[in-house]
Amino acid sequence: MQVKLTYRFTSRLSMRIAKNGDVHVSAPIGLPKKTVEKFVAEHLDWIEGARQRTLARQQKRAAFYGQLPLKTRKDRAEAVARLKTIIEPMVERYARQMGVTPSAITYKAMISRWGMCNIKTHVICFSIYTLLLPEWCIEHVVVHELCHLLEPTHNARFHALMDQYFPQWRAARKQTRLIQS
Repeated sequence: MQVKLTYRFTSRLSMRIAKNGDVHVSAPIGLPKKTVEKFVAEHLDWIEGARQRTLARQQKRAAFYGQLPLKTRKDRAEAVARLKTIIEPMVERYARQMGVTPSAITYKAMISRWGMCNIKTHVICFSIYTLLLPEWCIEHVVVHELCHLLEPTHNARFHALMDQYFPQWRAARKQTRLIQS
């Protein structure tokens, strides 16, 4: 285990576990290193538990995304073809209802997000891994990205649009976050 210490303009010591298992400690500027070492030593049980939880979460994510093999071009092409048959009719239906038109729909193997919308070019990109979601959650992602063509930010107007076009969006978002975490 490696401990990375950063001095900051803060009033207290804090620490977090990085994805690689290292401990990142933030300390007030001028705090003696001995005090930081004592703080870390006093919290070894917490650190070990947090490292185990981080590892378990990473293993769960790897297992989830590993369900969809995308190792070859053929795998990727087959997954994109399957995804298109699900997403494109949804995009067509909701785009008509909303009065928007994406300029293009693309697909990438993204694991940090289910979709994204470039509001300047109106290109919408979906993660190929949305294939692993239940269809109603895929529908949520589609509506979410199309709503960005009407409202770029996640403000009250955006949420009102989501309520209007996909009222169960909060439950779908909760479900996708559970799957992805």
